[in-house]
Amino acid sequence: MSTNANAGPPVGGLLRAWRERRRLSQLELAGAADISARHISFLETGRSTPSRGMLLRLAERLEIPLRERNALLLSAGYAPMYAERRLDDPLLLQARKAVELVIAGHEPYPALAVDRHWTLVSANAAVGVLLAGIGPRLLEPPVNVLRLGMHPEGLAPRIGNYVQWREHILTRLRQQIAATADPILIEMLAELESYPQVTTAPMTPTASDTTDYGGVVVPLTLRTDHGLLSFFSTTTVFGTPLDITLAELAIESFFPADAQTTEALTRIARLSSAHARPEPS
Repeated sequence: MSTNANAGPPVGGLLRAWRERRRLSQLELAGAADISARHISFLETGRSTPSRGMLLRLAERLEIPLRERNALLLSAGYAPMYAERRLDDPLLLQARKAVELVIAGHEPYPALAVDRHWTLVSANAAVGVLLAGIGPRLLEPPVNVLRLGMHPEGLAPRIGNYVQWREHILTRLRQQIAATADPILIEMLAELESYPQVTTAPMTPTASDTTDYGGVVVPLTLRTDHGLLSFFSTTTVFGTPLDITLAELAIESFFPADAQTTEALTRIARLSSAHARPEPS
């Protein structure tokens, strides 16, 4: 049963906004939800009041994020459905262990976990290779990974294919904003776009420079103390989460894009392991 109406945006307006954001007509959404276009129109204009079940069905078809599904329910006077717990909540212990297992198991290659605003949650030891030379203030918690990568005092001056990588990051962020309408991400996009363009020195030709990726992936080519390293990345998310925190958690895993990078990361890990090993008594 719905509760008293609240002072937030009307549910019909929210439904219409999400439908338009997904670039669907009322007829297309009606077909996906197996209801009439007339009913969709009545819901959006407030002539009909949606049931809780109908809202959840439409939210599923519109691929609305869990956080915004709660907002949709509240706007119609229903209690929110999805919990939001801190990552250190005991109920998320196994999920936290899974995250740490994945990023630790990815060594000697870098991997890190971020929340919906790209705040660093956890990282493996190999990420240290990427962080050398970054301005200390950018490493003060909370660390934002996008700021870390694109700021002039961050990775930007060391990115060999900076122009290509910058456009890739901005495009990805715009896609995330289109999917979530998150105001903090909108502010982050404006911040990243305001950074001055970084001029990087020409790269010394290597196998990484001439690798033809065929438009399949955008590599991150990075100058380091260990030479020019080249990566491609993948993103892992939790399947079928019912908790907002888990739904918004992502693991970014970096893989070597050439043999030179593979050899360098393996060598770095071997040296780190040798230095960490206690001296025999």
